[in-house]
Amino acid sequence: MPRLFTGLEIPSDISEKLSSLRGGLPGARWIDPENYHVTLRFIGDIDGLAANEIASTLFRINRKPFEVELQGLQSFGGKKPRAVVACVVPSRPLMELQSELERLMQRFGLDPEGRKFIPHVTLARLRDASDRDVADYLSLRGYFPKRTFMASRFVLFSSRTSVGGGPYVVEAPYALSA
Repeated sequence: MPRLFTGLEIPSDISEKLSSLRGGLPGARWIDPENYHVTLRFIGDIDGLAANEIASTLFRINRKPFEVELQGLQSFGGKKPRAVVACVVPSRPLMELQSELERLMQRFGLDPEGRKFIPHVTLARLRDASDRDVADYLSLRGYFPKRTFMASRFVLFSSRTSVGGGPYVVEAPYALSA
């Protein structure tokens, strides 16, 4: 039973810049740079037949390529931080693509995504990291200058059931070329 999600891949030059921010935070489990991505819609563990139907349906999405802008770092989780992420600036084309994917997945019978979509690239998952350590890390490394790339496709990723962080496999690419 594959665990699936849709997302945008991060170009290698930007992944390299992001990977230079690794280290210096107790309790952080750093994501390997080849697994950096922007999750658009988590699908979950589904059977092979449903996975094939979803993969076929995603070809119907007809959108133009668009710019994706990353800038700055932050943490998720407030007083109990659970991740350090690179921020992705929400743009209209990005948000519309994510909304279309959300609607498609609900038509397949998946529950609506429970959290508001906040585009980001997870750099580290945190376990027992204090909010003070995270604040110190962000004050030292939180400045991440703007990096932009053109999203010319989104992909269907699969992952093994694990504690997160990959490895992720591209199951199918979907061109953005309307």
